[in-house]
Amino acid sequence: MYVLLLISAFLISAFETAQISPQPAVKIYFPSSDALIVTADLFFVSDSLPYMILCHQAGYSRAEYAETARKFCMLGFNSIAIDQRSGKEVNGVINETAALATLKKKPTAYLDAEKDIVAAIDYAYAKSGKKIVVVGSSYSASLALKIGATNKKVKAVISFSPGEYFGTKLNLKESIKNLTIPVFATSSKEEAAVVTELMKGVPSKSKQQFIPNSKGKHGSSCLWKENPGYHEYWLALMMFVKQLQ
Repeated sequence: MYVLLLISAFLISAFETAQISPQPAVKIYFPSSDALIVTADLFFVSDSLPYMILCHQAGYSRAEYAETARKFCMLGFNSIAIDQRSGKEVNGVINETAALATLKKKPTAYLDAEKDIVAAIDYAYAKSGKKIVVVGSSYSASLALKIGATNKKVKAVISFSPGEYFGTKLNLKESIKNLTIPVFATSSKEEAAVVTELMKGVPSKSKQQFIPNSKGKHGSSCLWKENPGYHEYWLALMMFVKQLQ
């Protein structure tokens, strides 16, 4: 009950910060660096607010955030949920960027999706002039960390179940050894040791790893209501986001 009361207090505070609720999602498009068109859903609140870029896990689409994007808006952000070229479908929504990449015979490995995330960052930054918070899930959680270590347009990273998903093509731990911006990392309880090992080498003074009391879930689906422990993830996440404002 105490946890639920805390969650309610944070939600009220977030609503007061945002002042208005997001408009209905609008489908938008922008080019990646290789001219592939990226499809995304824009959840817009206000011109005065910064943006969050929401990136899905393997085999999924932008609809991984169909339930949660508006909640991110409640925390004081416009949100853009993107289709990366490495993905397929979730919650009844087909990944349009991945389908187009296949049609145009573009490479669709995990690392190839990095350019789509960077394109989304550039798009949002051009709209607001404010630094971006990047949210990643599974392989895109790892890409979010990698991008955050070097991209000056990124203010913070929220990383759900990052890991070494790239084989010999990328050593993630090595690539994030200069990551100094705020970082929130979490996972299922089973994956926690992997995340702890990754975070050891991150020099950021504002890094936080949340390990759930419940079994938890892989990726950002830990925030879905169908996950019995979703409330504890939201509480930890909201406390982190409040520190960014």
